[in-house]
Amino acid sequence: MSWDVLVFAAPPHTRSVDQLPQDFAPPPLGTGPDIRRCLRENFPDLDLADPAWGQMAGPTWSIEFNIGSDDPVDSIMLHVSGGGDDILAVVARIVAVTGGRALDISTGEFLTGDSTQTAGWHGFQQYRDQILRRS
Repeated sequence: MSWDVLVFAAPPHTRSVDQLPQDFAPPPLGTGPDIRRCLRENFPDLDLADPAWGQMAGPTWSIEFNIGSDDPVDSIMLHVSGGGDDILAVVARIVAVTGGRALDISTGEFLTGDSTQTAGWHGFQQYRDQILRRS
């Protein structure tokens, strides 16, 4: 179970996925080698032993990077687990270095990079904790 965030090149004025045209096709973020090099340079702890599926862990969270094997790279899906709001700054940094925008799959809204924008992340943690308490 994870909080999923899709990183892709979306128009800057859109606030939610509903505002994208139905025929919207995002331009590539970059070539596969360029995207992987950029991520490695900015996140030395990122494990890209599998170039299509990276992994990175922080003190209270982990992220799986679903980059895929297509070239060019159109998007990166981030599968975030754990807890702590410090992950929001990490996601914002990933977005900044790749030149994309982050779509919170749980809310359908684009993240702005504002660390107070926590609804999707907090909602995921509450749902996860509720499910775990039932087990």
